[in-house]
Amino acid sequence: MESVLRGEQFHDFLENMYGNKPRRWKKNLEGWDRLRFIVNCFTRLRYCSADGRLQLADKGHPGSQQEGYLPWFMVPDRKSRDDQIVFGHWSTLGLYLGHGVRSIDTGCLWGGKLTALRIDDGSEEIISINCPGERTPTGKKA
Repeated sequence: MESVLRGEQFHDFLENMYGNKPRRWKKNLEGWDRLRFIVNCFTRLRYCSADGRLQLADKGHPGSQQEGYLPWFMVPDRKSRDDQIVFGHWSTLGLYLGHGVRSIDTGCLWGGKLTALRIDDGSEEIISINCPGERTPTGKKA
């Protein structure tokens, strides 16, 4: 992914990166399908099935998703289960510490908080500041 974004094909990739398919990883994925799946996992993934099928439409808090789908970090036997992952871009999840993940998106854009997690000293100190709310969830100015 990094090589494509830094290389001469990045314009072509940008024209082909949007889409909801493929929905499941396969070792033999190639070309734009392979790259699109990777980008979707890094930027849009919130829910998937226990067998790894992506559900990209649901963006709400856990419990609001379609039946048969789990937050990605709760999938049994996920390969990254032994890793400690810090992520954002899921404001409806909010601050979440568990299952080997640290979610720190607390909705600053929507009037929530801007949250940071201190990891350099092992304390995992949570630092939050209030935000005035630049936009409403509909995208209009607050």
